[in-house]
Amino acid sequence: MVTFVDRVQVHLQAGRGGNGCVSIRREKFKPLAGPDGGNGGHGGDVVLLADPQATTLLDYHRRPHRSAENGGYGAGDNRDGTNGAELVLSVPVGTVVKDAAGETLVDLTEPGTRFVAAKGGIGGLGNAALASTKRKAPGFALLGTEGWSGSLTLELKTIADVALVGFPSAGKSSLIAAMSAARPKIADYPFTTLHPNLGVVQVADHRFTVADVPGLIEGASEGKGLGLDFLRHVERCSALLHVLDCATLEPGRDPLSDLEIIKRELSAYPVPEGQVPLLDRPQLVALNKIDVPEARELADFVRPELEALGYRVFEISTVAHEGLRELSFALAELVEEARKRELAEAAEQPRIVLQPKAVNDGGYRVVTEGGTYGTVYRILGAKPERWVAQTDFTNDEAVGYLADRLQKLGVEDALVKAGATAGSTVVIGPGSGVVFDWEPTVTSAAEVQMGARGTDLRVEQNERRTNKERRSEYHERMDAKAEARAELERERKAGLWEEDGS
Repeated sequence: MVTFVDRVQVHLQAGRGGNGCVSIRREKFKPLAGPDGGNGGHGGDVVLLADPQATTLLDYHRRPHRSAENGGYGAGDNRDGTNGAELVLSVPVGTVVKDAAGETLVDLTEPGTRFVAAKGGIGGLGNAALASTKRKAPGFALLGTEGWSGSLTLELKTIADVALVGFPSAGKSSLIAAMSAARPKIADYPFTTLHPNLGVVQVADHRFTVADVPGLIEGASEGKGLGLDFLRHVERCSALLHVLDCATLEPGRDPLSDLEIIKRELSAYPVPEGQVPLLDRPQLVALNKIDVPEARELADFVRPELEALGYRVFEISTVAHEGLRELSFALAELVEEARKRELAEAAEQPRIVLQPKAVNDGGYRVVTEGGTYGTVYRILGAKPERWVAQTDFTNDEAVGYLADRLQKLGVEDALVKAGATAGSTVVIGPGSGVVFDWEPTVTSAAEVQMGARGTDLRVEQNERRTNKERRSEYHERMDAKAEARAELERERKAGLWEEDGS
């Protein structure tokens, strides 16, 4: 039965945003008192949380499909839909998140770090929120957008200060059990350890973690044995401890040849860009099982040759606990030096420069594509694509609202610059997108006669004249009467008519 998983593919589905509501408020003596449709709720996010209590990705191996809650729909009486609850997925500290193309999105190395892996959809606006002085009674609402959906790869890379590497049955599990409180499985047959084990070592005032990596064999970097699956757990370690078996009974094996094979496999393993190669990190050698007389003799024989290669060598016995204290202090010294280097490098890191968006960046672009049926003009951008997804194309008023938004964004001017003419094929969004025949907006007196789009004369309640308008009309009437009397007087003086009416 599988008990440890350090690489898994998960399929995530964020929540969908709820649709806005179209509603008209009704009151006594006011059957059409204005729009009161509420907004739709936002869809829930899928969040990855680095949890120190999580140690494996086994749960996601068993249930790889995870979905967040959808947002609620808006309702009348200005009632907004509920926001979908976010789905928090706990992953072990040291988990690397990669997209479908293999690009690293985030490295969760700090406990408590949160990463929004799938963003929830946006809730649509109701007609109350869409109302304005020019659009007093919208007969439409915006739809909610779909949440992000896709697949991500989770890789667990053990965070430890020291990695124990060596051949199977070299005594790595016994060593970590003797140095720390860890209790890994120990047996006298190869590949006893099937997953990395972590142990915390306390030496005086120093504390560091040790990782027991499953045994390596020749060809591990090419996929043989278990080495390729678990060499990634060595990437984060600041120091390596080669555990060499001095009491092996296998023919053709000795500590020197074992070390050369392990070094060859470590050098063949590619580390991520920016990290120090494995063989360039501090390394110590532990000659294990010296409690066996023949093994002690072999350790005394090979020690000068290993020291000539530049290694610090320690003769140890996990059974008798011989040499473990000296080895622990040496490892603590390497770890402290590595931590000081990390602090110095962190202080020297360049500042992050945030560049604001250009003033002339409209947030979209027009791409001209040629095809069998002629030229196609494709509009790509976050805003136009989101607006199209929020539009109910069964509602003519909603389509007109979309056209107004695109015109204000400058899409029509961009299409003209790209060479589009009336009747040209325009696609909004990647792939199939939304296809339509473009007709430029024509300004005429139709809207003046019919009223602006989104208005309803039935809800126009303010028909009374103001005092200023009354005074203006009164003065105009008085001026007209005075002008009429003056005109009659001029005609009388000219003799056009007499006072007796003849």
